[in-house]
Amino acid sequence: MSECPHVRKLPHPEPAPLSETCPECLAIGSHPVQLRLCLVCGHVGCCDSSPHQHAGAHFQETGHAVMRSFEPGAVWRWCFVDGSIV
Repeated sequence: MSECPHVRKLPHPEPAPLSETCPECLAIGSHPVQLRLCLVCGHVGCCDSSPHQHAGAHFQETGHAVMRSFEPGAVWRWCFVDGSIV
């Protein structure tokens, strides 16, 4: 894992999750796959393996570049701008 400039700009401590699952999936009756937590604002969204890709849509709408897995036991982070694990 490498450091990127977007990670250095993240709030500390990281934001609390705004929900337990992807609210956009719940609203449309879809099942979220592999949840992601926005490390800027705490939005929880489904990953790019989900039919609706709400975590990626959140980045496109907000510019919040870094998220982490919101799955139990997973610790990695992803930067949408750099397109890499950070």
